[in-house]
Amino acid sequence: MTDNNFDLAQASKTIEKAGEGVPPLEKWNPEFCGDIDMRIARDGRWFYMGTPIGRPAMVKLFSKVLWHEQGKYFLKTPVEKVGIQVDDAPFLLVSVDQQEGEYGPELVFTSTTDDQVIAGKSHPIVVEVCPNTQEPSPYIDVRFGMRGLINRPVFYQLVELAEEKEINGRSVLTLESQGETFELGSF
Repeated sequence: MTDNNFDLAQASKTIEKAGEGVPPLEKWNPEFCGDIDMRIARDGRWFYMGTPIGRPAMVKLFSKVLWHEQGKYFLKTPVEKVGIQVDDAPFLLVSVDQQEGEYGPELVFTSTTDDQVIAGKSHPIVVEVCPNTQEPSPYIDVRFGMRGLINRPVFYQLVELAEEKEINGRSVLTLESQGETFELGSF
């Protein structure tokens, strides 16, 4: 399938038929139909044929059928799988709340597509540092092997919530969520 054959409206209707929430993508095995000109930018904006998708409801709908396989990203329905481009991470986390849970404090992240993820063993926080700029890029696992970039204001919130600990002779900023400890960085 090429962009000439891809029908954005028809794809939306097919996804809507799957119902609320994230459908069982792991059970669907459609044929690969080719790549389409759809891109998710590092700042979380979605583009189709170079134009921003301005309807948040449509972006949210497409985010439900995002799939990651062998380093590539797809939109996957019961009948087709099309490749898309993702600049960094397919999700952007834009808020975090603290709550008490079964295993103590929990950090609950929300994405631009209204996904909620609780940091823990299944959803670890990882901070990668650019070797050239030394700029940190914090991520959290969201679903199906895909992760979300934690935006800068939320990362600053996490730094404020973090505690300084001595680990292997170095000072490290750490956070706890669902009984797991995550390192934000050392200094």
